[in-house]
Amino acid sequence: MTSAAVAPTSPAAAKTIPANAENRYDVSAADLPLSCPMPGMSLWNSHPKVYLPVEATGSAKCPYCGAVYTLKS
Repeated sequence: MTSAAVAPTSPAAAKTIPANAENRYDVSAADLPLSCPMPGMSLWNSHPKVYLPVEATGSAKCPYCGAVYTLKS
């Protein structure tokens, strides 16, 4: 009897977002408190985590990478 090897697929790996790959991100209330890099972003090539007060004005810019986050309702 033989069995076919199936490579495991991690649900977390499928949701990984490349860190610092875009300049603009739309975020929702579910993403608060907002940090850059966001959870789910690949961290190996990123900067230290910084929290951004996007709820205060509706948008915030990361002081490290310059990414702009816009809060969508």
